[in-house]
Amino acid sequence: MKKLFRPVLDFLLFSNVFMALCAVAQALVTFHLIGSRPVYAVLGLLFVATLAEYNFAILLVKPGAQPLKSPFRRVRWFYSHHRLMITFTIVSVLLMIPLFFMISMQSRLLLLFLGALCVGYSMPIFTIGEHKFGLRHVPGLKPFLITIVWTFSCVLFPVLESQDLHLTSINMRDTMILIAKRSLLIGALTVPFDIRDLFHDKKHGLKTVAVAWGEKGAYLFCQALLAGYLILLFMFRDNGFTIDFWALAVTVVLMGWLIFRSKWEKNEYYYFFYMDGVLILQYVMLVAFNFIFK
Repeated sequence: MKKLFRPVLDFLLFSNVFMALCAVAQALVTFHLIGSRPVYAVLGLLFVATLAEYNFAILLVKPGAQPLKSPFRRVRWFYSHHRLMITFTIVSVLLMIPLFFMISMQSRLLLLFLGALCVGYSMPIFTIGEHKFGLRHVPGLKPFLITIVWTFSCVLFPVLESQDLHLTSINMRDTMILIAKRSLLIGALTVPFDIRDLFHDKKHGLKTVAVAWGEKGAYLFCQALLAGYLILLFMFRDNGFTIDFWALAVTVVLMGWLIFRSKWEKNEYYYFFYMDGVLILQYVMLVAFNFIFK
């Protein structure tokens, strides 16, 4: 059974299909919270755009001359399926084109802005002297870029499309609360990955939360972000302790526990399945709680 399950899990995680599903799940969370039915063009675009961006980033920063001997299982798997991953990336980009023209103009402008951030993050398009670098190498900027791209694409994008199609009505205050609390969640999720890469980042001079504050300080910072998330969740639409509150609160408590247990030496499955999987679990818990308690 394990021999059958492991290749499937490796494919989902290391091809970035699982990460693309995380983006779809977070958009579904947004649609649920604002009382809108899902907009399938949004879900499809988020899936293929996430898949293309994550695969493109790995292809761009090929680790050394022999990636098949990398100490990371994800890198070895990715480059042992190199042609498949290039095909996935090309197909994803091609599918983005018709989906892009199915959304509103304001959403197109938002996605063009986020796409520019992704390109600047991944590609060494900036130069100082003879040194070329991407935005990810600017001290302290990496977690903020990840948080902005994920929050705007999985919250603001669905909100804009739902309002454009007159599927919901949400005021500016609640939109800002929704953006702020999702930023806290994504921000907290980025820190354990920095802790995992602590020694690598120190070696390469990257300024992350873990490097600046140390492992213990980074853990406490994560818990503070999650506490802020719960407070904003309570304030959203002045709903208080609703079914949705308790469903998401359970996932945040679980996420806090996973972060507390995470250490840099944990295996890759812990981060790419359990940690990132909380993003999917949030939507699953919302559906389950509303089915059971309504």
